[in-house]
Amino acid sequence: MEAPAISGDRPATIGPGRLILVVGPSGAGKDTLLGLSRAACADDSSIVFPRRVVTREASSFEDNEQLSLDGFKQARSQGDFAVDWEAHGHCYALSRAIDDDIRARRTVVANVSRTVVEALRRAYADVVVILITAPAEILAERLAARARSSDGRLADRLGRAVDDAATVPDVIITNVGSVEQHARGLVRVIKGAFEGGKGCVGEAPISGERQCRSSQR
Repeated sequence: MEAPAISGDRPATIGPGRLILVVGPSGAGKDTLLGLSRAACADDSSIVFPRRVVTREASSFEDNEQLSLDGFKQARSQGDFAVDWEAHGHCYALSRAIDDDIRARRTVVANVSRTVVEALRRAYADVVVILITAPAEILAERLAARARSSDGRLADRLGRAVDDAATVPDVIITNVGSVEQHARGLVRVIKGAFEGGKGCVGEAPISGERQCRSSQR
């Protein structure tokens, strides 16, 4: 399985809706914050949280659509995915349906690998990248407590890094302390409180630190 991959038969960029990419290390609490944010946005039909397609066993920690490896390969060959990638020995994808949502001016919020950020910035007209992270010792504690058999070796997950300028986030959420507070910060970004490429972002209620990013797009 090749990864990452973007579906090929598409225009140069897809818009005008926004694509919000949530990235971060294992154990950062991405699914927890996304779950709280999804609930907070449940009454807003303009915000979509697509389920990822994955080849590993289903987990209570995530809201994914499980598919066999053969089924995944077939769906990929049929062009059913907008993007797909591999991580920790498993295959992941987002349905091609997100393209229709973006064209319909909706906001799509997706948990993706940092390895696909550069390609997605090129493929979609309006992309915001949110990094959810935590100190290394907290990540290790969370992963050890989770003890999910499909996670693979703990050291591999903690040591994984992506050195690419294109993955520099627009917003950083350091997920330590009140998850409800951090979820509220995530919802503000999702609902448009932040617009990419405009000076400093990540004020204290969102991340506890300031993160500046140039407006290069």
